[in-house]
Amino acid sequence: MILRFFRRDPRRQLVEGLYTRIARASRQPGLYLEADVPDTVEGRFESLALHVVLTFRHLRTLPDPAADVNQDLADALFRALDQSLREMGVGDLAVPKKMKTLAEAFYGRARAYDPLLDAGDAEGLAVALQRNVTGGEEPARRLAAYALEAQDRLRGQDLDAILAAGPVFPTIDGAPEAGDPT
Repeated sequence: MILRFFRRDPRRQLVEGLYTRIARASRQPGLYLEADVPDTVEGRFESLALHVVLTFRHLRTLPDPAADVNQDLADALFRALDQSLREMGVGDLAVPKKMKTLAEAFYGRARAYDPLLDAGDAEGLAVALQRNVTGGEEPARRLAAYALEAQDRLRGQDLDAILAAGPVFPTIDGAPEAGDPT
């Protein structure tokens, strides 16, 4: 009975790998150098949130078991955020409050981006990304174009491909495609 706690869940391993590839894509240098994502803890959270939202949106369009993978991916995201807070020295008593704030921020971003991505509204998305991500004086047009291109690329990926190699996101700086296993 106790041995089951030591076994690795194959689906959890697949989803953890998927989360790792999404996180890696959210840290591609071009996002920070060319698309004005701030290279800060907050900027990295915003980039990660955008990539996870794009992946969630696509997974919602796929047949089962994509819904389960979506939930598992959400769990992996929040486990990683919890771990990051603890590694940054946030005390055990403050972690739940910070996690609630992060969850509200994440789901707020998802609610803000969803209708704009649905409509392909590049200018509206650029304004939302400026407000949430770049904080600059100009709408985040380069980041909005990236997000819309990522959404288009995700449409061509099925669940097996996403779990095997991760979602393939575009790149900004000409490096190998983010999520590409090569």
